[in-house]
Amino acid sequence: MSEQTASVTDLYRPLDDAEIGRKHWLTVFTAGMGFFTDAYDLFIIGTVTVLLTPLFHLSTNQISLLNSISLLASVAGALTFGRLMDMWGRKRMYGLEVAILVLGALLTAFAWNFTSLFVFRLLVGYGVGGDYATSAVITSEYANRRSRGRLVGSVFAMQGLGLLAGPAIASIFLGAGVPDHLAWRLMLGLGAVPAASVVYLRRKIRETPRYTLSVRGDLEATATTVAWVTGQQQALGTNGAGRSASGTGSSGGTGSSGKTDAKRVERRSGVRARLTSKPFLRRLVGTAGSWFLMDVAFYGNSVSSPLILKLLQPKGTLLDHTLISLAIFAAAAFPGYWLAVLLMDRIGRKRIQWQGFAVMTAAFSLIWLLPDGATAVGVFLPLFAISYFFIEFGPNETTFVYPSEIFPTSVRGTADGISAAAGKLGAFLGALLVPHLLASVGISGVMGVMAGVSAVGIVLTLVSLPEPKGQTLEAAAAEVGPEAEVLAACFGRAAAAGSGQPPGRDESDEAADEPLSASRTS
Repeated sequence: MSEQTASVTDLYRPLDDAEIGRKHWLTVFTAGMGFFTDAYDLFIIGTVTVLLTPLFHLSTNQISLLNSISLLASVAGALTFGRLMDMWGRKRMYGLEVAILVLGALLTAFAWNFTSLFVFRLLVGYGVGGDYATSAVITSEYANRRSRGRLVGSVFAMQGLGLLAGPAIASIFLGAGVPDHLAWRLMLGLGAVPAASVVYLRRKIRETPRYTLSVRGDLEATATTVAWVTGQQQALGTNGAGRSASGTGSSGGTGSSGKTDAKRVERRSGVRARLTSKPFLRRLVGTAGSWFLMDVAFYGNSVSSPLILKLLQPKGTLLDHTLISLAIFAAAAFPGYWLAVLLMDRIGRKRIQWQGFAVMTAAFSLIWLLPDGATAVGVFLPLFAISYFFIEFGPNETTFVYPSEIFPTSVRGTADGISAAAGKLGAFLGALLVPHLLASVGISGVMGVMAGVSAVGIVLTLVSLPEPKGQTLEAAAAEVGPEAEVLAACFGRAAAAGSGQPPGRDESDEAADEPLSASRTS
């Protein structure tokens, strides 16, 4: 291990070895409320469109668009915020995405027709996508080594509370006899409350220590933040890692227009080089592809659950179907989230993900293939509940955790944003197409499609994803260890090509205009 890498490892050691403390849980709460809102919105829109169908005279196409358009907008949000996090910093972007979500949720409550609601749902989705890209990365970069999966997983497990809150609040309004024209507005508007509660906390959060060191090269700020989290003061090293961000500038400026332009080219080249190099391209295909497949199944079934239950029980009321959904989420989905959190750092992300996809495949296949699987309540509901348990104790949790761990700090936000965007694209397609599939091939056909999607997820997980359990974030992201030399060489070639410098230029020149990376070697 080089002297440079050793100093980085030593600096992070108190953070990696720390016990979970108040600062960790504050970060989890601050990040998790966005996912509470996302899950609440996920369920509530299906109920809202049922109420709005006679009020706004919605067609099947319009219902599908309202159920899914925020998911398409979240693709753009994830890509935008993921990239900007790497360019401008985690702190600068954090809180903006949830503020957009709050504004969109409030506006949806005042929509006056299909078009206005459609536009406001775009705003909600953009904020949700940004939240996916930012929250996992920030939590991961603050986490300790032994409990990183638990902490990042806890952020996402807040979605389980939102899944309970959605049908519970809908049931209260429906059971209390609140008029439909008022109930749907209240349901949508309440989605702004949990997200609004953490806007201030997100804007006040410190820049993560991994970003201040690996991207800005600011050792002093990094040591200060590590001490803030752990309560342990760090002595500053003198082996080239201690220069301040003011020496390089977070934007890469050097006082020379030519060098500044070269630095921008270098950064763009570096992103491409890292994400398209052999280990990371395979990882990106794995994180993005498995998230896409999982969201096709999860969002396709969840957003359209009122329609699925209506086909299963044609004589049931909307309140009946809402209570059934609440029971499934409470008995199956909610425990699945937290069992995944409990075992994430014990049995590993990879096993939880592939076995979750495997049980999903089995449950959906049985509903599809059994004679009464899609028609008998006593057969369908247990199998449907099992699928939900293993979605949560499976790929719904791990696809969120994985991208925040296995990519280098300088491109972690970008890779996480790409992965989340792929997932939300799958969610959009699932939510958009399932209503049409239900009308053409029924419940049985839909579950056959979901079985095939889940089976592909097993294979993709096994062949493309590593196991980061128990590793430091730098080791999991190959910023230290055997792959670090390959990564550094690949990045060095891209930097030289972008700046016009020969690959073998003097190291003192590099130190003058290149931000510190944990993967650099001396």
